[in-house]
Amino acid sequence: MHYPSISAQTVHNRLRQAGLRTCRPAVRHVLTRHHRQQCRLWAQTHRRWTRQDWQKVLFTDDSRFCLTRGDGRICVYRRRNEHYTEACTLERDRFGGGGSFMVWGGVSQYHRTELVLIVGNLNAVRYRENILLPHVVPFLHAHPDMTLQHDSATSHTARSVHDFLQDRNVSVLPWPANSPDLNPIEHVWDLLDRRVRARAIPPRNVRELAGALVEEWGNISQQELANLVKSTRSRCTAVLNAAVGHTRY
Repeated sequence: MHYPSISAQTVHNRLRQAGLRTCRPAVRHVLTRHHRQQCRLWAQTHRRWTRQDWQKVLFTDDSRFCLTRGDGRICVYRRRNEHYTEACTLERDRFGGGGSFMVWGGVSQYHRTELVLIVGNLNAVRYRENILLPHVVPFLHAHPDMTLQHDSATSHTARSVHDFLQDRNVSVLPWPANSPDLNPIEHVWDLLDRRVRARAIPPRNVRELAGALVEEWGNISQQELANLVKSTRSRCTAVLNAAVGHTRY
């Protein structure tokens, strides 16, 4: 019996015709037994929280945005002799050739903080002096019924930060390590990144990237943020249903 050979190019072309495209694998956190236990206990406890409970939480995080996606490698499907076609090329100076910027922000069902641009890496001192003192503390004093959420990064769990928040009577929501599935602000970063990249004129350097991030942060509707906050209860259920593994979130 004769089996015709099918080239990889033919497979790629057929997949592309079917609306499929190449994607790089998603990066997931490595979950140890301890991480799973802590995440399970947290999800079991907070699954009972109502929407009224979640609307009193200020979800915060920091994230780094790059002028190019990851390490710049992009996979595409193409036919033979189409190596240099417009659809299969990317101009080197489209995003300025490199560079990144770190930002911090906080969202809740009805409010958001300013987007803070962070110069350099975020350590405990910068977190306390440049974020907590000028942004978080005034925000929480203006909304005294709200609780601060931040993850277990070393800059957040340092003793000096803990004492600082305690001295100012800031309530902090306990948070399990390595649990981005539970935090709705992770989706806000993805939304912000897509909005910046969809601009008619993409940022070409770090200065333009910083300006675009601040502008698009303000353009995200509060309803979009509210919908993400409302999903927190469903996130807890999804984590438990996945045996504390990775979820679609």
